[in-house]
Amino acid sequence: MQCSIELFIEKGYFNTSIRDIILRSGVGTGTFYNYFIDKEDILKALLEDFAEQIISSISRYYTLEKDLYRRFVQTKQLTMEVFAQNEALSEIYSRVAGASAPIDQCLQQFEDRLLQFYSRNIEYGIKKGVFRNVPIPPVAHSILAMEKFLLYKWIVLKAITKEEMIEMVVSFHETLAAGLLTNR
Repeated sequence: MQCSIELFIEKGYFNTSIRDIILRSGVGTGTFYNYFIDKEDILKALLEDFAEQIISSISRYYTLEKDLYRRFVQTKQLTMEVFAQNEALSEIYSRVAGASAPIDQCLQQFEDRLLQFYSRNIEYGIKKGVFRNVPIPPVAHSILAMEKFLLYKWIVLKAITKEEMIEMVVSFHETLAAGLLTNR
């Protein structure tokens, strides 16, 4: 899988063949097909692992932080730090949309996991009376949209640094969380 990441970055996802991956990794063709069906299957595995890294990072923090405002903001910082620490996967994630229906389905599953996680956090804050009772889907989708936009500005456009990306996401979430708080 690491060889696939390297090749997807060097040659681009579309220009990387399964043969390239097999040659770089040094595994036999039969061995490759014991684990993966095709190149999209590798991408799916990479994105599933990436989503798990993000969600695991957030889940660990949830067990430690009980202040819902702080948790709301810091979990987004943690999310962006995982993106920043995985620049190659972030680039692949930012560039492969629209490649094919299976890839778009994989990206949709990745983003659905994040949306579900974000929605549960907001819902929990509402149930605890800390957040206002707002429609959750638009808030969760705006969070994902902001993260994707700033990730794109960092990784594809190179218009901001990763530190600026993280700072802007945190600032956005501080503002959003302040608006969600019931005691304002």
